[in-house]
Amino acid sequence: MPDDNKNMKMAHPFPKSVSLTDKCKKLQEVVTSEDTLAIIINADPDSMASAMALKRFFWRKVKKTSIYHINVIKRADNLAMMKLLKLDHRHIRKLNSSEYTKWALLDSQPPHNEQLSKYSFDIIIDHHPINPSSVGTFVDIKEDYGATSTIMVEYLRGAAIKPSPRLATALFYGIKTDTDNFVRDSTPHDINAFKYLYQFINPAIIKKIESSEITKKTLSYYKTAMERLVFIKDVALIHMGKVDNADTLVMIADFFMKMAEATWAVVSGIQGRKLIIIIRNVGFRLDAGKTAKRLFGDFGSAGGHKTSARAEIDLDFLDGKINGKQGYQQFIMERLKGLQRQKSS
Repeated sequence: MPDDNKNMKMAHPFPKSVSLTDKCKKLQEVVTSEDTLAIIINADPDSMASAMALKRFFWRKVKKTSIYHINVIKRADNLAMMKLLKLDHRHIRKLNSSEYTKWALLDSQPPHNEQLSKYSFDIIIDHHPINPSSVGTFVDIKEDYGATSTIMVEYLRGAAIKPSPRLATALFYGIKTDTDNFVRDSTPHDINAFKYLYQFINPAIIKKIESSEITKKTLSYYKTAMERLVFIKDVALIHMGKVDNADTLVMIADFFMKMAEATWAVVSGIQGRKLIIIIRNVGFRLDAGKTAKRLFGDFGSAGGHKTSARAEIDLDFLDGKINGKQGYQQFIMERLKGLQRQKSS
């Protein structure tokens, strides 16, 4: 007889009292040997590694597992990771929904992107702040963790699965990038997973991926960013104009945080019909996620972690509030100056 508990939807992540052994068992119960599983990600090192880990977790437990990404992968280091680790996943436009009976979402939640909100997920595993509408048969969201890869390492260890060098290298790099070498928010769980993986990884591949960040094309982005850089006290502010991929903004924000004069980097750009704003900061009492909400929460989606955050605003919402192409930077600048005035008063 079917177990009705398998089909019950979780409205909230597991309470801390639930053991890892029980969670591994419940995760395994979501699928059967007759199921076909589609794993969907917004591709970056952490999500790609996590998808590899879930695929390994369900090895020989489902008929087929495929990984699909909703974004176009353009960052040189991410492309190098895919090539060197031989990652097998495709763009979501190649997805035939009728081929799959179960659905998993890793390192994200349905409200994060319109493409994700189209699906009803059976499995959601993430480390970003919990959205109340993130519901599935199995939901494990640990917003205090530095990376989803850390969560997946715990599941592999809980199921007594030793990662291959390829999988271990991917997970190691996923934790490394999402914690920014443990400069961003992280926990002892992240450190323990990092230490555990080290014995299995290929350090040469890690080094090659990390040295593949700059290409001839990305040099032009840095040139544009340097030309448009504006400082507001300790905030490096750059509006990049139209961009093909929001990853460009992330890359620029991370780069300008290396400036000695900058404790904040705010980089914006237009992708499609959205104004996307990436925020980075460093400090003891500063919080990028809360700052993003204060600055842009009234205009669109905004939030993130203590040292990294993101806001997305529909351009239609800004119609009448923005004058010309340069108005987007002015809009952000005025919000920043207003916040600084509040702090100084």
